[in-house]
Amino acid sequence: MLRALDIRDMLIIDRLELVFQPGLNVLTGETGAGKSILLDSLGFVLGWRGRAELVRQGAEQGEVVAEFDLPEGHPAHDILTEAGLPSGEELILRRVNRADGRKTAWVNDRRCSGEVLRALSETLIELHGQHDDRGLLNPRGHRAMLDAFARLDHLLADTRAAWGQVAKARKTVEATQAALNAVRAEEEFLRHAVAELDQLDPMPGEDAELDARRRLMQGAEKIRDDVARAFALLGGEGAEGAMSDALRWLEGVTAEAGGQLEGPITALGRAMIELGEAQNGVESCLNALDFNPSELEAAEERLFAIRALARKHDVLPDELGAYAETLRGKLNALEAGDADLQQQRTDLAEADAAYDVAASALSTARIGAAGRLDTAVMAELAPLKMERAVFETKLTVGEAGPDGRDMVAFTVATNPGAPAGPLNKIASGGELSRFLLALKVCLTGEDSARTMIFDEIDRGVGGATADAVGRRLASLAHGGQVLVVTHSPQVAAQGQHHWRVQKQVQDNITLSTVVPLSLDERVDEIARMVAGDTITDEARAAAKALLVS
Repeated sequence: MLRALDIRDMLIIDRLELVFQPGLNVLTGETGAGKSILLDSLGFVLGWRGRAELVRQGAEQGEVVAEFDLPEGHPAHDILTEAGLPSGEELILRRVNRADGRKTAWVNDRRCSGEVLRALSETLIELHGQHDDRGLLNPRGHRAMLDAFARLDHLLADTRAAWGQVAKARKTVEATQAALNAVRAEEEFLRHAVAELDQLDPMPGEDAELDARRRLMQGAEKIRDDVARAFALLGGEGAEGAMSDALRWLEGVTAEAGGQLEGPITALGRAMIELGEAQNGVESCLNALDFNPSELEAAEERLFAIRALARKHDVLPDELGAYAETLRGKLNALEAGDADLQQQRTDLAEADAAYDVAASALSTARIGAAGRLDTAVMAELAPLKMERAVFETKLTVGEAGPDGRDMVAFTVATNPGAPAGPLNKIASGGELSRFLLALKVCLTGEDSARTMIFDEIDRGVGGATADAVGRRLASLAHGGQVLVVTHSPQVAAQGQHHWRVQKQVQDNITLSTVVPLSLDERVDEIARMVAGDTITDEARAAAKALLVS
């Protein structure tokens, strides 16, 4: 509920403090007295986009402060918490507009953005009038209004949950498909590369081994003759034969040498053993150097093949085996991914089916609710002297989403047989006011969390119709708060609290002010609204009659 509004240096208001009450609050005054300035100032502190220049001429800045009562559970608490702003039973909005156009806002004495103000305003204030593009005339909000009227929260929750599952499943399918497409784009390369690697089958360390064998075979012809000569000199015709002869001769005379040859004979025995080992090593080398020229060609071909494949794939030769396993893993993932994708598509189809069930149930409920709303609005139109008009809530199939597949639009036909169309396209000013009021009466129900403001919604009506408008506004205000800017005495008479907006000139400066009216002052104000500038006794009598009716 709006509790107080403090305005300083805004347009033609220098200082104005208003304290509002629950119930129906009416503001009256002559045309041009400044009633719209009050709404402009309230819209300014709520972050609404309005006039560009609001600061009173000669002032450095304009300021508006609005105080609201916030009962427990009010939706504004969630917005305050999300924005990191203090929350309690009282909400104070303050906004300053400097002469250079800069604007600064505070919520409960904390700086905040215009976006936060606008988000809060959606939970605090509803403004309705003939040029209402924020509420009932905006088709984008009609579906939510119908859902609130029918109390479809549980069906909406089911549909949103089902849509969440659909979105999650679709995202999974798209991600898997994208990954498979990326692998499939190189599938031919993968299969060719794996086949090539498998056919060569390089082993770790093989490159170094082949390189050593190749070098050995390439140098074999150059060194084999020298090794063979050395082997011949070590054999029986060379060192081995000479040492054997020397050993035999020494052993034949050792007895006569008196033991002096035992040491040399022992040393020659050891030398013979070492000579045998040398012969074996040189013979092994000769055997290794003895190769078929085709072996060198084969070793070189495999070595070059391994190194070429390593360069092709930009890996080290010893890493070719691991690289082949990596490519093979991608191919296996491709085959497994096809199976995963099929299962994911099955899951998506099941999620779509569940969403279809939930959305269909929501659509069925909306169709039933639309009929009930149409009946309720038509019942409200009769007392408003629009019994020949036709109100219809039209549902059409739109794009699927978290709130279902239905597009909802409130349409009217002002006369039987006339084509139906959107509220703001078909109805005239007075008719539109009554349509909006009838619709709001039906939609409000027990929801009184927001303050409702009606800006000259009774324009173009009078007499019994204006009285019916006033009574419905009073009904809307029951248990809540309604502010009405009106020129209708019948509507003003229904108010529980009455303010008069008036202009005065001080020192050649025009200023607007708002004064609360006592009962006698209300009689005079309503009499002025009935009779004009000259208030007669008959007008006062009529005003008193309206006030007691």
